[in-house]
Amino acid sequence: VRAKRSETQCPSCQENDYSEAEVLPDSFPSAPAEPLPEFLLEPEDAFIVKNRPVQLRCRASPATQIYFKCNGEWVNQNDHVTRESLDQITGLVVREVDISVSRTQVEELFGLEDYWCQCVAWSSAGTTKSNRAYVRIAYLRKNFEQEPLGREVRLEQEVLLQCRPPEGMPAAEVDWLKNEDVIDPSQDSNFLITIDHDLIIKQARLSDTANYTCVARNVVAKRRSSTATLIVFVSGGWSSWTEWSECNAQCGRGWQRRTRSCTNPAPLNGGAFCEGPPFQRVTCTTLCPVDGGWTEWAKWSACGTECTHWRSRECQAPPPRNGGKHCSGSMMESKNCTEGLCARIDPKYRSAFPGMGVAVYAGLVGALLLCVILVLCVGVLAYRRRCRHLHGDITDSSSALTAAFHPGNYKPPRQDNPHPLHPSAPPDLTATAGAFRTPLFSLQHGVNDSPHKIPMTTSPLLDPLPSLKIKVYNSSTLSSLELPADMGSGNGEILSLKSVGTIGREREYHSHTLSREPGLSTSATLGNLGGRLTIPNTGVSLLVPPGTIPQGKFYEMYLIINKWDKTTLPSEGSQTVLSPVVSCGPSGMLLNRPVVLTLPHCAQLDTPTPDWTLTLKSQTHQGAWEEVLTVGEETLSSPCYLQLEEECCHVLMEQLGTYGLVGQSCPPQPACKRLQLALFAPRAPCLSLDYSLRIYCIHDTPHAFKEVLDLERSLGGVLLEDPKPLLFKDSYHNLRLSIHDIPHTHWRSKLLAKYQEIPFYHIWSGSQRPLHCTFSLERGSLAVSQLTCKICVRQVEGEGQIFQLHTDIQETLPPHSPLPAGGTCLPSSQVGPYAFRLPDSIRQKICASLDAPSARGCDWRLLARSLGFDRYLNYFATKPSPTGVLLDLWEACHQGDADLVSLATALEEMGKSEVLVVMTTDGEC
Repeated sequence: VRAKRSETQCPSCQENDYSEAEVLPDSFPSAPAEPLPEFLLEPEDAFIVKNRPVQLRCRASPATQIYFKCNGEWVNQNDHVTRESLDQITGLVVREVDISVSRTQVEELFGLEDYWCQCVAWSSAGTTKSNRAYVRIAYLRKNFEQEPLGREVRLEQEVLLQCRPPEGMPAAEVDWLKNEDVIDPSQDSNFLITIDHDLIIKQARLSDTANYTCVARNVVAKRRSSTATLIVFVSGGWSSWTEWSECNAQCGRGWQRRTRSCTNPAPLNGGAFCEGPPFQRVTCTTLCPVDGGWTEWAKWSACGTECTHWRSRECQAPPPRNGGKHCSGSMMESKNCTEGLCARIDPKYRSAFPGMGVAVYAGLVGALLLCVILVLCVGVLAYRRRCRHLHGDITDSSSALTAAFHPGNYKPPRQDNPHPLHPSAPPDLTATAGAFRTPLFSLQHGVNDSPHKIPMTTSPLLDPLPSLKIKVYNSSTLSSLELPADMGSGNGEILSLKSVGTIGREREYHSHTLSREPGLSTSATLGNLGGRLTIPNTGVSLLVPPGTIPQGKFYEMYLIINKWDKTTLPSEGSQTVLSPVVSCGPSGMLLNRPVVLTLPHCAQLDTPTPDWTLTLKSQTHQGAWEEVLTVGEETLSSPCYLQLEEECCHVLMEQLGTYGLVGQSCPPQPACKRLQLALFAPRAPCLSLDYSLRIYCIHDTPHAFKEVLDLERSLGGVLLEDPKPLLFKDSYHNLRLSIHDIPHTHWRSKLLAKYQEIPFYHIWSGSQRPLHCTFSLERGSLAVSQLTCKICVRQVEGEGQIFQLHTDIQETLPPHSPLPAGGTCLPSSQVGPYAFRLPDSIRQKICASLDAPSARGCDWRLLARSLGFDRYLNYFATKPSPTGVLLDLWEACHQGDADLVSLATALEEMGKSEVLVVMTTDGEC
């Protein structure tokens, strides 16, 4: 009995069994029995959404006390909210209590059973327990267990689209969307949604061709499956045969044909075309038409009283048959049988014309005489004219030589000449004989030009020209170069780009291909002190070390990035272009030491095994491309050295020209290119219903990104967010772009397919730049201003990126132009010592210390290994100062961040303390 009482005892009971036994009376007063508590409201199952607690409530009557018990333990009395009222009908006490259950309480429960609570109510008659209410944490997974798949079905076929929603608590409810409209089977009996959430189309109709989406939702979230495109196709059917046509031969054997068309029904949505021939042909025979022919004329009849006789013929040779033509002409013919001498005159007119016969004969004789006279006159005129032509052909040949022919250099007299040439006087054939004996000049003579010219002779163009003074203008700044007074004569020399070509044909080729455009070129006049040319924000630069240009000579050097639409690409076969095509010059100039050309590239090089076969190519003057070197296959005859880094390469070369880096996959692993995905939208507020988003797929190089920014700036576009990287694998799979989660209540996509694709070859070859796809959208009204969507870009069976877009199309978007990696803005040209981080005095002392071979190996070879330039040491060994070339390469590799600490550390590891002392005293460390 004590155990039963303690089980049902409420938390507020303070009595014990002993005290109760002492105070119990011998008898109880009579009173109406109080019923057991009855629950008017029991707690219900609840779900915790995110971190919001749930409220559980119960109500009982009559109840003196009511409390919650959760997972077998009483809830603290202070956590209850109790309300008491009196039932007006029964007069019994009604108690109501609430508790709050948090996410932490549910998560702290360990065990297989879910978190539960129940109410316990007391009255004088006993206790009553409510049903258990379970409290669970609500969730909904992201991925569907099974998504619907697109299909192509024939007309009136049954269709099953399966959908298994993500796991969730509570279980997700499923709706089906047809072109974003909810399918209601009660409104369209052709649809049926099963208990397993599958969609059944009983008989496919043409109107059922649409995009179907499975939508799962519960109290936590809403999930959409991928869209399944259902295409209901109709296979074609033949119409009835037409009537046989007429025989195509008008005579003899021919053909008759009849036709039918595939229109009953016509094929739709990719349905099969009708099987069988659309026409039939049979032979036919047509009787040939026979045209009628005349028989021979019959004999003439006797001469009649009318002075005529006649004859006849018939159309019987042969007669016309089978539609042949009837004979043409008359059946009878008549004529005068007295040859006109017999004329029938009415007797009543003969007395009025007594002399008519004499007049006729006289007229005939006069006409004959007139004809004879006319013939004689025509003959005389013709004879005289012929005689005149014969006399005119006999002329003096000397007059023709003096008056009819002029030499090629003959010029007519000026109108202001007071003594014009006499027309009969012969011209002086020696007057201009020496007009073209002067040399040809390569510079045109202008108003302000110097009187001294450079003759285009067969002598070497780069030989010193004494006493030469040419005023050179920088093409980028148009400012003249002032020379020191001691360089104006003697061995001083300035050669501009216009006068450094090797032959005229070469100069003509470069004038057509090397077009300088703003932002894609730079130039400067450099001499023996060297310098650096840099195209800002492109990663392209040219380092000209000191001593490269002979002492006393100056060159107008240029650096140009060739546009893709104005040059042929260096790739062929399975090769791909990895860098911009860059021209540096002038070509043909003599260099005393190598220059360093820096090119950005987009090859992914962080793999442990080599995936690339990289080749440097150069363009000839005829426009053809030829290989210069292949990385890893250098020989002593290789004219260049290529230092490869993750995002750029540095080319040591002694011949200026046009260069580009290409590559191809090295089996068995496919190579990857680094691409950038840039999303652009119109910058100005959108005033129409149409709106477009453009995604560019470009090489991950500063130059490619700058080119797209310039293009979009001209189109009025703006970059929405920083470009996203993408590794594009040499796997022959296309790049797929799709747009998702468009608010279809306000927006509609004009894209008919589920996605767009850029072919693999277009990206891998680099033949089309810049590549982009446009997503055209249409909003429901001009009042819609917010656009939220996702754009997914991925290579099929490869990597991908997702753009989360949320923008207001009515606002003017601010420009968003981040500088890409490697594209920091540096001066376009630096001349002399300011272009180099390492002072010339330190450079000379380092070279003097390391150029000489060391028995311990502590020479330039160890410096090359410390700096990472030891891939092919034989290239440096062939140079007069290997250390100097290594330092030039170090300057190029550390452009913009050339800290002498890295070089000092390498020297310290080599034990060259004497050089460190020099760097500390003479330089900045």
